[in-house]
Amino acid sequence: MKLNKVYLSLGSNIGDRYKFLQYGVKSLKDHVNVSIKSCSSIYETSPIGFIDQADFLNMVIEIETSFTPLELLRITQEIQQKAGREFNVRWGPRTLDLDILLYNQENIEMDELNIPHPRMFDRGFVIIPLKEIAPSLYFQSMGKTIEQVYQELLDKEGVRLWKSPFGEEELERFES
Repeated sequence: MKLNKVYLSLGSNIGDRYKFLQYGVKSLKDHVNVSIKSCSSIYETSPIGFIDQADFLNMVIEIETSFTPLELLRITQEIQQKAGREFNVRWGPRTLDLDILLYNQENIEMDELNIPHPRMFDRGFVIIPLKEIAPSLYFQSMGKTIEQVYQELLDKEGVRLWKSPFGEEELERFES
């Protein structure tokens, strides 16, 4: 069984934002075909696009999984739905947002899924936590390192450290 290295971003700006991030991580961790390898710190960021909403908490995790990209998309969408995610406003408020950023080094273009995530390279709230857990990452599709992408970011100032990464013992504490 081939294990795929995947990076996911998680975000929340409704209700107990931290609990929703915990719920997302735990829900992934509970899947038999998912192993969480690394969790970034949590960052607070101002909204982009639709700005009349609360600040987000964002993080990135690295997982290994035997799921295909479409199977993983289905799982992440189910987790979002169970967390009460509604799709009312583009870039609008959400209880939990789970995005597949990278799947191995594959380039995938489908109607329902694009990998690498099409807007990730312009978003500090994705690149900063991704750089934290994968500092030697190289984007073959761009021919750039994550450090080069980070240096080109325009919105770094809007990404503020909120909480250091939660470890395995903290993941175990919120088993509810």
